[in-house]
Amino acid sequence: MAKLNELELQNLRELISAHQTESAKLRTYAQQCNDPQIKQMMEQGANSADGTTQKLISFLR
Repeated sequence: MAKLNELELQNLRELISAHQTESAKLRTYAQQCNDPQIKQMMEQGANSADGTTQKLISFLR
């Protein structure tokens, strides 16, 4: 795999941070939600953001 330059690393870090924030917000919304369908949607979104975060982190290795 090719080495990432500084700009690419910075962009990758920002994307990782954004997905971590998204996951945390969706989990908070899910905890506060009373509707089971919406709660499930929020949890699925959080899980998807977690998966994307892990995939992005793999590019740093």
